[in-house]
Amino acid sequence: MAVPPAVPPAVPTGTPAAPDRPRAAPDSTAVDPLKSARRAGDPPCDVYLTGTVFLDIIFTGLDSAPVRGTESWARGMGSSPGGVANMATALARLGLRTSLAAAFGDDHYGEYCWDALEQGEGIDLTSSRTVPDWHSPVTVSMAYEGERTMVSHGHEPPPDAHAPDGGAPACPPRARAAIASLTPGTRAPWIESAARRGTTIFADVGWDDTGRWDLGQLPDLRHCEAFLPNAEEAMRYTRTTCPRAAAHALTEHVPVAVVTLGAEGAYAVDGRTGETASVPAIEVEALDPTGAGDVFVAGFVTGTLADWPLADRLAFAGLTAALSVQEFGGSLSAPGWEEIGAWWRRVRELDQQDPVALERYGFLEALLPDAARPWPLRRAVPTIGFRRSA
Repeated sequence: MAVPPAVPPAVPTGTPAAPDRPRAAPDSTAVDPLKSARRAGDPPCDVYLTGTVFLDIIFTGLDSAPVRGTESWARGMGSSPGGVANMATALARLGLRTSLAAAFGDDHYGEYCWDALEQGEGIDLTSSRTVPDWHSPVTVSMAYEGERTMVSHGHEPPPDAHAPDGGAPACPPRARAAIASLTPGTRAPWIESAARRGTTIFADVGWDDTGRWDLGQLPDLRHCEAFLPNAEEAMRYTRTTCPRAAAHALTEHVPVAVVTLGAEGAYAVDGRTGETASVPAIEVEALDPTGAGDVFVAGFVTGTLADWPLADRLAFAGLTAALSVQEFGGSLSAPGWEEIGAWWRRVRELDQQDPVALERYGFLEALLPDAARPWPLRRAVPTIGFRRSA
């Protein structure tokens, strides 16, 4: 499928457009994708999630990997909330009412991340807490050659008597959906609690450091509506050699399986209906892939809650992920509807555009706002260290 690059890569300079306040997301509420589904008595939030918030310090514009014993200079640098904040921001910018439960340090990093998420992105932090004398986890990320190298440091926050489940409330707030990151061999009681209250659970998973790759070690998977591993994870868990075969095998454990295929796009199966969908990746020049997987999940969740067809959900998730990799940083790069709208208008304006591509993303037409911002778009780059203006 011939689809033009989403946004020409921007090389950040590290100088914020508004040094006294993290960048707000004015376009995140321009579209309410769930407008037709909202009813009186709905849950107060659309999506609930919990996890660790990192302060991300990102270096871009490196020509190659750093070499031991030498000093490397990066052409771009910025700071932003990372970790679970990547997905929370992606959801909020797509217009979903997002609730995050996380621990924040009472250092400057923690204050900055809290402010950026609550004030800048409109994320509900009622279920979050500030931990006295606990320093924020930090990740330094270096992006080069379309990949990244990361170094992280942090300590587990002290337990909270009101949130014994790793910082997540034992009884999370009512929500249409929740996103859970499954850990092999670990049960998270909040997942079952949320599912019993009618919350739709979406799950991803990280690399299994134990090497067992046993679906029986993911006990909370039985409470999930959808499971979204990458191809390597899916094949290892199902003992298959084909990602698409792995997706079908996973539907024996979860209703909907979505397997991301990297440069080949993504493949999804609905085990209840037998419906399948395959969407190719959008070819882009990647600046920084940090957080692209989180953005993909956010896009798929948005489409699912809006009750779109499976293929549209998959296409939208791939588009939002493609838009994100052309900007640097995790939460910084998550696109809002204004960016999506600018991309769609650009697609339609190009001569000799592939009609298949136009048809594939035609469902966007009825959703998108009339954005005033010109093409190409540039996002502000927030950072820390500047004094607030009086």
